[in-house]
Amino acid sequence: MIVVRLLSYLRRHWPHTHILVRGDSHFATPELIEVLAHRRWTDFVFGLAGNAVLLRQAALPIAEARRLHHQRVALAQAHGQAPPTSSRLYDEFVYAARSWAPPWRVVLKAEVMSAGDNPRFVVTSLEAPTPQMLYEDLYCARGNCENDIKAVKCDLHSDRTSATTFLANALRFLLSCAAYVLHHALRTQTLHQTALAQAQPSTVILTLFKVATQVKQSKDRILLHLPSSCPVKALLHRVTALLSLVPLPGVNTS
Repeated sequence: MIVVRLLSYLRRHWPHTHILVRGDSHFATPELIEVLAHRRWTDFVFGLAGNAVLLRQAALPIAEARRLHHQRVALAQAHGQAPPTSSRLYDEFVYAARSWAPPWRVVLKAEVMSAGDNPRFVVTSLEAPTPQMLYEDLYCARGNCENDIKAVKCDLHSDRTSATTFLANALRFLLSCAAYVLHHALRTQTLHQTALAQAQPSTVILTLFKVATQVKQSKDRILLHLPSSCPVKALLHRVTALLSLVPLPGVNTS
């Protein structure tokens, strides 16, 4: 129900945008797949838990990946190099669980590691991407979203919901989200092409905000006196110079 409400909301604002829904194996339920299958310009990529049928389908690619891994290890040892930690091949097939109405495309990552076999399965409605592209570029990219969620939770403390009322906790969460929007704008625009261009909020806070500074206020300006040995003096000068160019918001006199 949450996904249906979210998709409906997104469609009101972006009626013709292609939406890709991706998630771990617990998203690969017949109810959610049925909902997404009947929506225009909507596709899904979900992890799929292995079972006896899927493992039988993966047996031959896993055996080929195992032979490839043994060959690569032997070649590395013959040349005095460090052996590879893993070897992987990709395959695909059509699969239909009992609870699914139509069969769907399943992509297999047949990986063999030094610790043993490591097969992974992904079910999708996409037809064009190759198995390797689908797994590495589309499915595994969900980790970037998880990093963003972790930044809001751990760095900007969105999990601080210890107030006694729902509205107070909702306001706390809203402020954390607003702080992330400011961080994203600062990182992608002001800090572009600097050492902090890809930094997490905690790194930006420790580098730029928690700096020993002497503040002097006069009639027409506020002066910040940094220590002479400040290692980020040049970066702070760049940031403040760019921020000074941002026009002030208009005053609402109504």
